[in-house]
Amino acid sequence: MLKNIVLVGLGGFLGSTLRYLVYLFVDKRFIGSFPMATFSVNIIGSFLLGLLVALSFKNSLSESMRLLLAVGLCGSFTTFSTFAMENFSLLSQKELMTSFLYISLSVVIGLAAAFVGQWVGKMG
Repeated sequence: MLKNIVLVGLGGFLGSTLRYLVYLFVDKRFIGSFPMATFSVNIIGSFLLGLLVALSFKNSLSESMRLLLAVGLCGSFTTFSTFAMENFSLLSQKELMTSFLYISLSVVIGLAAAFVGQWVGKMG
């Protein structure tokens, strides 16, 4: 159990550090208002998690490596990668309405929660 926690924590450290490096590397002066750094980590993370899931299914990835890379690294690099894989899984299982509901509610309620959080933060 402790080993697994350490692996996820180490992966989380690596993922969050890589995310920060992407933000440093992507010069916002050249991309206008488009959030290129966030877009980049979301796309890269989605690809990486898809690859790791495929390797897990083929038993080419140990449980320790799955925890380090898929849960820790991808989980801290971007949560969008998990969101993408969950929707891919739902769509693969022909759960179109569940996927549509998940996507719609995540976007709408996520934006609303961000708005409310900003509003509450400005009140104090």
